[in-house]
Amino acid sequence: MRGTTPVRHHSLGSSKVDVTTLSFGAAALGNLYTPVNTAQAAGAVDAAWDAGIRSFDTAPHYGLGLSEERLGSALRTRPRGEYVLSTKVGRLLRPVTGGGDDLADGFAVPATHLRVWDFSADGVRRSIHESLRRLGHDRIDVVYLHDPDDHAREAFGQAYPELERLRGEGVIGAIGAGMNQTAMLTRFVRDTDVDVVLCAGRYTLLDQSALTGLLPEAAARGKSVVIGGVFNSGLLADPRPGATFDYAAAPQDVLDRALRLKAVAERHGVPLRALALRFPFGHPAVASVLVGARSAHEVRDAAEQLARPLPPDVWAELRAEGLLPDDVPVPEGT
Repeated sequence: MRGTTPVRHHSLGSSKVDVTTLSFGAAALGNLYTPVNTAQAAGAVDAAWDAGIRSFDTAPHYGLGLSEERLGSALRTRPRGEYVLSTKVGRLLRPVTGGGDDLADGFAVPATHLRVWDFSADGVRRSIHESLRRLGHDRIDVVYLHDPDDHAREAFGQAYPELERLRGEGVIGAIGAGMNQTAMLTRFVRDTDVDVVLCAGRYTLLDQSALTGLLPEAAARGKSVVIGGVFNSGLLADPRPGATFDYAAAPQDVLDRALRLKAVAERHGVPLRALALRFPFGHPAVASVLVGARSAHEVRDAAEQLARPLPPDVWAELRAEGLLPDDVPVPEGT
């Protein structure tokens, strides 16, 4: 079986950047949906470090820069050569006045800034410069183009070439794109020299659409894939009426499927969370699973569930129950 403990390291593509099997997603440190206090945010990062996690991901979008500020502060006393820090470009933050909050964009923070889409070469440079300032660090290891769905021409024509230039100059170690869809990520893998793509929600126990094109292309070309959203925004962590799937209330048929998955997991004596976290590692292109956390408890639980031994026949039962197609690869062993 491929290693699936948080302390395992995998290179991103042909780069020299190594990530741990479990990566820490810092969106919640930007007060995603509800506030997180400073001590709680620092405690989550401390718990990740104690669990062996050495890959940390953030973005300017998360809490209008608050996530970057908190993550940078929490990591500042750690040996810089011992962890990988990734952030994203594509949204510049511009100061505004007038009060209000940012809940329309999902973050419980004051609306002190306006997000401005910018995938120009100059926008990439400015975004990295501003992120470094918020992080309080002198370098960023991985930079992703963030949600370029509606900006393909500028992303491929300006932003990507600028990231490639900065990588060639040694300013950043690895480059990629992060999205909630697979078609454009597949194009990045096929038509550019990215090291990694971050695919959120499209390779889970409920959605294997990344297997159609993205994952085979990445494997064939030696590119890495980081999988985010393994719980599909909550449903696979705790399937129940009212749970969310892809940021909205789960449709009844999807909820029913999740409950059937949970029943199989429980028959084998393991939480569904453990299966959801382990599942992506059945595919050789997957280098890491990125899990968002807002507390030390959530971090420790993710690390424990990923390392939990699994009964070898649990995947076979999922297939027998029609919950996983026969052609979907699953992790070997326990």
